[in-house]
Amino acid sequence: MSITAYHAKYYAYELTKRHADRGVDRLSQSLFDASVDLNPHQIEAALFAMRNPLQQGVLLADEVGLGKTIEAALVVCQLWAERRRRILIIAPASLRKQWAQELYEKFAVPTKVVDAAVLRQEAVGNVLQTLEYITRSNIVIMSYHFATRLEEELRGIPWDLVVLDEAHKLRNAHRPSNRIGQALRRALEGRKKLLLTATPLQNSLMELYGLSTLIDEHLFGDDKAFRKQFVNNDANLPELRERIKHFTHRTLRKDVLEYVQYTQRKALTQPFEPTDDEQAVYDAVSAFLQREHSFALPKSQRHLTGLILRKLLASSTPAIMGTLSSIYQRLEQQLKEMHENLVSVSNGSSWWYTLADEEDLESDTLEALEEQTQESASAAIAADANNPTNLTRALEEEMAELGGIIEQASNLNDHTKASALLSALTLGFENMQAYRAPRKAIIFTESRRTQEYLHQFLSANGYAGKLVLFSGTNNHPESQVIYRQWLEEHRGTDRVTGSAQIDKRTALIDHFRDKNGADIMIATEAAAEGVNLQFCALLINYDLPWNPQRVEQRIGRCHRYGQQFDVVVINFLNTRNQADQRVLELLSEKLNLFSGVFGASDEVLGRIESGIDFEKRILTIYDTCRTPEEIEAAFNQLQSELEEVITHRVQETQEKLLENFDEDVHDRLKLRLDEAEARLDKIGRWFWGVSRYALAKCARFEPQTYSFALQDVPSDVSQHAPPGHYQLIRGAAQADMLAHAYRLSHPLGEWALQQARQAATPVASVTFDYQRHETKLSQVEALVGQSGWLILQRLAFTAFETTERLLFSGMTDSGVLLDQEACEKLMSVEARGVPSAISLQPPAALVENSQCQLQAVTAELLEDNQRLFMEERDKLEKWADDKLLAAEEALKNTKAQLKQHKRDARKAITLQEQNAYQEKIAALERQQRQQRREIFNAEDEIIDKRDELIDSLQVRLKETTETELLFTLRWQVV
Repeated sequence: MSITAYHAKYYAYELTKRHADRGVDRLSQSLFDASVDLNPHQIEAALFAMRNPLQQGVLLADEVGLGKTIEAALVVCQLWAERRRRILIIAPASLRKQWAQELYEKFAVPTKVVDAAVLRQEAVGNVLQTLEYITRSNIVIMSYHFATRLEEELRGIPWDLVVLDEAHKLRNAHRPSNRIGQALRRALEGRKKLLLTATPLQNSLMELYGLSTLIDEHLFGDDKAFRKQFVNNDANLPELRERIKHFTHRTLRKDVLEYVQYTQRKALTQPFEPTDDEQAVYDAVSAFLQREHSFALPKSQRHLTGLILRKLLASSTPAIMGTLSSIYQRLEQQLKEMHENLVSVSNGSSWWYTLADEEDLESDTLEALEEQTQESASAAIAADANNPTNLTRALEEEMAELGGIIEQASNLNDHTKASALLSALTLGFENMQAYRAPRKAIIFTESRRTQEYLHQFLSANGYAGKLVLFSGTNNHPESQVIYRQWLEEHRGTDRVTGSAQIDKRTALIDHFRDKNGADIMIATEAAAEGVNLQFCALLINYDLPWNPQRVEQRIGRCHRYGQQFDVVVINFLNTRNQADQRVLELLSEKLNLFSGVFGASDEVLGRIESGIDFEKRILTIYDTCRTPEEIEAAFNQLQSELEEVITHRVQETQEKLLENFDEDVHDRLKLRLDEAEARLDKIGRWFWGVSRYALAKCARFEPQTYSFALQDVPSDVSQHAPPGHYQLIRGAAQADMLAHAYRLSHPLGEWALQQARQAATPVASVTFDYQRHETKLSQVEALVGQSGWLILQRLAFTAFETTERLLFSGMTDSGVLLDQEACEKLMSVEARGVPSAISLQPPAALVENSQCQLQAVTAELLEDNQRLFMEERDKLEKWADDKLLAAEEALKNTKAQLKQHKRDARKAITLQEQNAYQEKIAALERQQRQQRREIFNAEDEIIDKRDELIDSLQVRLKETTETELLFTLRWQVV
């Protein structure tokens, strides 16, 4: 039994052909190469994004937790496979690393996170040239702020796709004052865009309009027309729904519960009561933070630095002591400068960057720090700058107060909160045992100093050797040992990427996952960004963030698709701090972050606006409220505002617009899943066949495990494919973690496909051995004992984009024609012996049938393209109507004013009043004539613009066809 050159060529062309249909075939390469579970709603969303090549973009708006990153990655991976590789991903800074890791680990596509430092390191000329150079071999990932700075350079690159993650950040892109939105609109005009957000509509329909302008400025008219048509007219919602369904796709969690099983969240509280000495330190630091004027807290950074210090104060004594000591040293330096008559008070901005880095603070905080206006010092201190004596005395007094606090903190022997952690771990592990879940716990802290302290404390209290630390740098000595051991264990495998940052993270997570590894991971916020901990079901918020999105992100590391157990979340609570109690109450009872199947809804989190802003509101309460009554009143006010936001009527509008586009969603998703599984089964068999043919002399194959041992590496790929063990990415019952993952996009896989496509296939006789085929094929079974002819042709049809079809024509010697499916089934049966070349030619009737088939498929493809063209034409017609409506609306308002003034003029008593009204009427009549002329001119301009756009579409619609005979063979089935 063998795979012949004819089998291999057919399989290779099937594996690399360009699809343009709406079925799962379009995503063949990306689905096969992805190391992810198949979820039909994600396939559906990815196909929607690629549905119409004429569209400038779409909005994927699935609810939280349904995997929009995977949906976008499927599109990215497919374009990569199709050699359309100018791809840009723009995301919040905190998610850049997550994108890079997801694309590499799950799709094996190379990425580069680009910032100013990378552009300097990779420089090959100016910024545009450097960016183009990076783009040749990497998917480019950058933050919103950095993309805005590179507006000119981004405009200079013909991107095949731009992904915009957390796109709701651009919901005001239509406003001239929105700097980032306007810059990206200009930079990405005319490029294909993929917007991702769980909250496409938070407070107003105008946000949906803003997002639409970023995708394509011709989806709607101007903002005035949109307001008139839809914002101020609920009756038009059905029309708006019809228009947005062409570029917006949304799946709800309730739609996919049949495929995506979620476990519950269960919340527990671990109270602790600080001693009087601990409380005294807390009160002293609080009073220091409430100083009206401060050298330590410059006015320009007052809110943010106060927020950081509040977090560290609540975290641990070592965290706040270390920070206060650093502040004291900085103030000492300032005092020294003053004594030397250098009366310049530093704003300390660089020091705060150092602090943020030392403490591993989340990147949202760093971004906010970057955006703050830098000032030299607080206004009061600046006013005293001409009086060195007063300035020096004020600084000395502040230092004395700070020194006293540091001494107080250094004398503390009790660490009540840390002791409570031992109780929390006991309680948590008892729950894990009851659920039969793994004995794994992740402890989140907001301070690296606290992380180090907890490592020492837990090591001394029974957990030595059972801990692993996770941070932004991962440079702890124990982490380095784990990393080196991991490198040795996985040397020569695809687990090692060569990026120390990524490999360290993977090594530490592997150590935490391993049943013989660590029981507890102590993590800073770095672990909340892009890390999958679904094997852990116990999460302890040692420090509870005030930012609801940050809390949800933490829980989402464990409570996600694939989690098999209920997730227990333990929150620490300071029983002597009323404000802490109210924060926990808000997050748990009002936002429902810690309980139920889904936690806080995306609508709630989206409408809270920026998490940083929410934190500032709470910080203001801590800073300004002195009595329990004031604290209670302030939190009641905040809670009232939250409830108003959460119950905003926009939720009803969102349901009408974005939900249940298709009543048969369950049936459709089931069909998608069945189609995908059948297609991937075919691809696996084809790719396995191609590899057996191309690598027959180089490797030893093990069919049971879909793996092979590569012994003699082909010279063309020797740099990219080392000898060793390879396993097909899909098909094997159990993955071999030490084998190289063998994908279509692997250099060795691409080489095998190329060899098969180029195989020599002269007219020959092939004997198909059905008797030894493992599965039943009724259509082939009916051909046993018969013989005939078979032709395979490739049709390449190019209009808006290129589509390829492989067309079989078959016939038995008795003259019975074989359809496409029968020929495909025949080619799935391996051959007996080696094909023998012959000089015969196929019968004329078969050749004629082959030509008829080509013509029929060409007509079908042309009809499909005509449908896409009409959809875009309809969009442009509606855009023109919108634009005219805006112009006519202004005239309508003038007419109404004119009518009212004429009524008022008739009621005027004095001649003076009459004259005043007549002047207004004359002015409005002039304005009316001018507006009429403008409408006629505008109508001509709009119609001309519409026709110009339609003409450009018509040019793209002109089709070309190319046909190629791949092989002709004489067959017989035995």
